[in-house]
Amino acid sequence: MWPQDILEKAAGIALLALDVDGIMTDGSLLFSASGDELKAFNILDGLGMKQAMAAGIEVAVITGRNSPLTERRMSSLGVGTLLQGREDKVTALREIADRRQLSPGHIAYMGDDLPDLAAIRYAGLGVTVPNGHWFVRRHADYCTQAAGGSGAVRELTDLLLSARGTLDEELERWLGASG
Repeated sequence: MWPQDILEKAAGIALLALDVDGIMTDGSLLFSASGDELKAFNILDGLGMKQAMAAGIEVAVITGRNSPLTERRMSSLGVGTLLQGREDKVTALREIADRRQLSPGHIAYMGDDLPDLAAIRYAGLGVTVPNGHWFVRRHADYCTQAAGGSGAVRELTDLLLSARGTLDEELERWLGASG
């Protein structure tokens, strides 16, 4: 399903760092009449993030915007590292890597626009989405089939679990849960 070279890069990933807008959402900024911000997070992505964390992959979120909604969603998923208001994504990613003593080869980063480009290029596995900026797609190692906000994070977490050899076991577990 995934190219062999991508599976090889994914096999040693210990940290998955994600952008928010355009990755976990479709990139739309929605505001109510009273000015409240609204976000639509994809539920598939949330379960994928939980599965990755359960498999020992740390999930971190780095976003240029500050949003209480993002904080609430990441808290509900158990994401321990949320850096908001960080437009220099690669510096934020390097800070996380330094604290965890991780080399770039153990990091996957997923983003969709120019502020994500340096982080995508820094990470051992740089990932984007088909609705991301064309220049970012050109420089990423992998572009998901699913669009941002439509299960792209889940596609990536499935890839990471597959590269570790645990995806089939995880899927089989759900078959047992239904019967």
